[in-house]
Amino acid sequence: MNTMILRVKKCGVMTTVQCERQRVGGGTPGMKSENGVLDKRTLVLQMLGGKYEDSFVVTALGSLATIEWTEGELVACSMSFRTREHNGQVYMDVIANEIQKIKHS
Repeated sequence: MNTMILRVKKCGVMTTVQCERQRVGGGTPGMKSENGVLDKRTLVLQMLGGKYEDSFVVTALGSLATIEWTEGELVACSMSFRTREHNGQVYMDVIANEIQKIKHS
């Protein structure tokens, strides 16, 4: 798990997805589905520094997905990086374990 201070570059719309498992995210606390339904939102978070810094496409699940993030907002994000294989292809998922707004004046 990595925790970084990042800037919200883009906030997608929240969707509801069907989930077969009671606990998703490999047992991540707070990621239980209710009746097989789970809230999901995709965010683009960018490292601090400049316009061309690296970005992450991060999936927020459960209660984190219900929060509307503002573009340009600073956040502290704890992320997990997971890989999976499907039909001979390897895919990487970046899952937000915790996101907190950073208040700055």
